[in-house]
Amino acid sequence: MTRKTRIRAAIVTATALVSVATVTAGLSAASPEKAGKPSKKEVAALFDTWNATLQTGDPEKVADLYAKDAVLLPTLSPEVRTNRAGIVDYMEHFLENKPRGEKVKTVINVLDHNSAIDAGLYNFHITDPETGEKSVAEARYTYEYEKRNGEWKIVNHHSSVLPAG
Repeated sequence: MTRKTRIRAAIVTATALVSVATVTAGLSAASPEKAGKPSKKEVAALFDTWNATLQTGDPEKVADLYAKDAVLLPTLSPEVRTNRAGIVDYMEHFLENKPRGEKVKTVINVLDHNSAIDAGLYNFHITDPETGEKSVAEARYTYEYEKRNGEWKIVNHHSSVLPAG
């Protein structure tokens, strides 16, 4: 092999390697971020699942929708819940009221393929367990969702009574 032939072979090999690296980098940069990004409708459906799970009356099933390290700032309790036991405890008491959520206004931000935020206003239709009296609690909310091990989980949930005004 002549010196010119070796130089040409080296140039062709280097060009091929640069081309493969460029294509690979382009694919890895584009694929996961764009292909798996959820729609706003898919994110909105996560609340519907949560609300339907409330209807089961099972605090364990509701807690299953939260990540292990989730934070819950609940509507009807001043205590911040930062673990499953705390979330189950809150849900046991909350579910006694037979709550049914109804979104009034929602703003969804899809952050990337595995995280989204759903914030807005909702009403909770509740029933007093002792008197049977029905009422509506107007509240504001924020749900932060993350996809973990292929499953959407609530990682942060804030709900508070809507201030007067």
